[in-house]
Amino acid sequence: MGTTLADIASKAGVSQASVSRVINAKPGVSEDLRNTVIDAITSLGMPVDKMQRNGTRLIAIVTPNMSNPIFPEFVTEITNLLAQRGFLVIVCSYTPSGTSEDGYLELLQSQPLAGVIFLGGKYDTKDSNLLIYNTLADRGIPAAFVNGAKRNMDGIYVSTDDALAMTIALKHLTDLGHRHIGLLLGDRNHFPSIIKHGAALEFFARHAIEHGDDMTAWTTYGVESGQMAARLLIENGATAIACASDELALGAIKATRSLGLSIPQDVSVTGYDDSPAMSFMTPSLTTVRQPVARICLSTINALMAMMENKTLTSRRDVILFEPELIVRESTGRCIRHNAPAVEP
Repeated sequence: MGTTLADIASKAGVSQASVSRVINAKPGVSEDLRNTVIDAITSLGMPVDKMQRNGTRLIAIVTPNMSNPIFPEFVTEITNLLAQRGFLVIVCSYTPSGTSEDGYLELLQSQPLAGVIFLGGKYDTKDSNLLIYNTLADRGIPAAFVNGAKRNMDGIYVSTDDALAMTIALKHLTDLGHRHIGLLLGDRNHFPSIIKHGAALEFFARHAIEHGDDMTAWTTYGVESGQMAARLLIENGATAIACASDELALGAIKATRSLGLSIPQDVSVTGYDDSPAMSFMTPSLTTVRQPVARICLSTINALMAMMENKTLTSRRDVILFEPELIVRESTGRCIRHNAPAVEP
């Protein structure tokens, strides 16, 4: 006869109901109780995953609005990798007018989750309240935070190196002779944009390139917002615009055309992400590619490791991946302000 709930409860000195709550990752279980039950299962020679019911093979992906094409790319890759490992995925996509990130986390409290992967959220925004994430740690559920910054939360942090991404974009533009370079960034409290901005200022200072405040535009992510903000940069004399996302870059291209100017003859534009279809648009977009497949695989491997050893979550490790510059048609030599290339 196999190991039963009664066997585990007797070994652990707790009720069968408590054992059931631990096995099914139900809320309201203390870490001490969970460890006691897990130790009892192990001592009886039964692998913990053999005692888990189907629900504990569930992993949630919490993501912002997937109108930005880079998010569906991450979701598809992560879902496929998890399916290969026998996990079922629930995708929670929040929008300003729909269910919020907090709302989804509240709904997930009743689900027997094996782990949660965040593709964006409050954790990537400065001065945000992070208490909602503690509900996962309280339940012993491993969490992975993608493309943000390390915060005061247990889990793994996996990201593209945003500072390097901005640096290689600016190096490309200055090699083409551009010195009047606008920065088109997301919200000024968004850590990826903050990091990119800091890297840009360091680059400009290191190479003695003047950059006034009027050459940086902070806005919301999106094509329309990018278009409005980019128009001001061009009117302020930008011959090139380095953007914090491909969506913002598309807005910058629209702004350039609305002013009767050409890409890249009058204004060069770089994006960030290398979202699907960026190579097929006209002109095709020069952008900094995130290594999505590598990021997703690393995230899954780290999540699996934390499931096996919960002490790893408290280490709050950070994994950074090197981006790649993809040169296409949206950048060219500066005609209006020609200058020698900047040395590395």
